[in-house]
Amino acid sequence: MALVRPRTTADVAAALAIAHEHRVPVVVRGAGSGLAGAATAPPGSVVLSTARMTGILELDPVERLAVVQPGVVTADLRAAAAQAGLAYPPDPGSVAFSTIGGNVATDAGGMCCVKYGVTGDFVLGLEVVWADGTVSRTGRRTVKGVAGYDLTSLLVGSEGTLGVVTEVTLRLVPAPPPALTLVATFGTLTAAGEAVGALVGAGLDLSALEVMDRTTLTAVDDLTGMGLASGAGPDRRTPAAMLLVQSDSPAAAEVLARAAALCTDAADLAVAEDPAEGEALMEARRQALPALERLGDWILDDVCVPRSRVVALLQRVEEVAAAEGLVIGVFGHAGDGNMHPTIVHDRSDPASLAAAQRAFDAITTAALDLGGTITGEHGVGRLKRSWLARELDPGTLAASRAVKAALDPHGILNPGAVL
Repeated sequence: MALVRPRTTADVAAALAIAHEHRVPVVVRGAGSGLAGAATAPPGSVVLSTARMTGILELDPVERLAVVQPGVVTADLRAAAAQAGLAYPPDPGSVAFSTIGGNVATDAGGMCCVKYGVTGDFVLGLEVVWADGTVSRTGRRTVKGVAGYDLTSLLVGSEGTLGVVTEVTLRLVPAPPPALTLVATFGTLTAAGEAVGALVGAGLDLSALEVMDRTTLTAVDDLTGMGLASGAGPDRRTPAAMLLVQSDSPAAAEVLARAAALCTDAADLAVAEDPAEGEALMEARRQALPALERLGDWILDDVCVPRSRVVALLQRVEEVAAAEGLVIGVFGHAGDGNMHPTIVHDRSDPASLAAAQRAFDAITTAALDLGGTITGEHGVGRLKRSWLARELDPGTLAASRAVKAALDPHGILNPGAVL
């Protein structure tokens, strides 16, 4: 195995040309924050690291766009945009350390998706090096443009299997007002899920709608000491679920008042009118996975269902946890139906490991049964490659393989991932 750390597009092109000639597998690696194994290189591969490609090459406040190299940390771009009075909305949980290249590779989402969409909704164009070392530009810098096939959208979410992205042109938006946050707790997961349905159905201008279950709340409390798991009422029992509802609308106070009225079965409601307090609550939500990691070995699922089926998915997860005798913490982006059931187990115990795998399979199956998808934002990678044929029909699979063969005829780009 070898490591290549290019600084320029020309460096990447030279490396791929050699690898193509000698048919050496190449796996691109950004920050390594992916959760589906797409950046895990098999033996005999060249790892192409984007760690040195960290330039914010342009930030244009008139055209509202930024041009960046793939190694730019997402939070750094968001900070640079904010200094120009603009915003780059994509906000994955790993925002503090994930990179733009990785976000593009998996079409990363995050907590803003309910209003702003995912990474791909902000990618205007790409500079890409194809498998043989040829350099191309896809997309545009203009507001509109439909010339030719949409190769930009094809590359977004392709997880390094079709080409190596060396530059990204991104759309920016005007910076919104500081957000206000509503916290609602519920005695049952079902009640929380029904509130999600009511909130989404009302068409409110929400910028985030997140959920954490009792297991996750307790784990986050143990990690942060924020007191989120202290329930309402005399028994102070930890709620079954908490919703974090956020709006960055100019009419945020009115929006959250309407949202509170829709949480009819909430055990407790509170509005964090101080934006800093709201950000602290959202940071606690970002700590969900690190907090659950402390409970033992874990397998993180990433499934997305129609928003009307969130309740059904939560119920299925509860049933799976009871059937397998496992702790499964659930958190995720309730506003777009993207849930992250996290299965806690002991991998040194064969019985526990087998139960965890059964639970993972059962939850992923449930997502498909409910009309959903096997991955909402983490990608297929290697973790879910075997599931792709269960979601995609034979014609779509064949077309996907034909595209892969056309752009990477020797199969050197991230072999074993996705297809």
